[in-house]
Amino acid sequence: MIKFINASKEYKNGVKALSNINLEIYKGEFVFIVGLSGAGKSTLVKLLLKEENVTEGNILLDGLDITKISNRKVPYLRRQVGVVFQDFRLLTNKTVYENVAFAMEIVGAHPKEIRRRVPMILSLVDLSRKANSFPDQLSGGEQQRVSIARSIVNNPPVLIADEPTGNLDPETAMEIMKVLSDINGRGTTVLMATHAREIVNTMKKRVITLEDGKVIRDEEKGGYELEVSNI
Repeated sequence: MIKFINASKEYKNGVKALSNINLEIYKGEFVFIVGLSGAGKSTLVKLLLKEENVTEGNILLDGLDITKISNRKVPYLRRQVGVVFQDFRLLTNKTVYENVAFAMEIVGAHPKEIRRRVPMILSLVDLSRKANSFPDQLSGGEQQRVSIARSIVNNPPVLIADEPTGNLDPETAMEIMKVLSDINGRGTTVLMATHAREIVNTMKKRVITLEDGKVIRDEEKGGYELEVSNI
């Protein structure tokens, strides 16, 4: 599903954010990317979204080498990847329904399909009753669930969550993790960058640890408490 092959990223200021990354993330996996600030987590996400380009190496998404696609094709690539951010990034002048529908509108979905799918997705994230509310009328957890709904409404095979619980209290954060886990259970590959040690230890999924732009650990299920205790 996702494959990094000898991928490196050096910025113009000389900072080497990632160095010779070799990773394979399989279809349907739930994977945590962890590490201290500056370890390379955000750069890894930006490379997958084609917001940055590799300096060396290749990245494959579902068999497509995204390091070789033209800028013209980047919008099509991003339709294959849903993204959830720490700061929600909702459109404040649109309702919950309109925020989610907008994600379908920009890819040219038929109005009938939008009317069918948006309520279904809002139900999945338990926001049906908030469909006509605006973002400033929602709690932080509800706003993040809108963000998740928007990210999955076009049914992308991959969901990237970049510190999705960073602005939430522990109880709400675990509610968000349940939503992400349910989405993963439906077959979506989930890649989550986080500092949240307790969440990582509770979820017991695959954990990839970055340090100074390198993969220093890649652990399967179980036994992560000691491995991530320095995050």
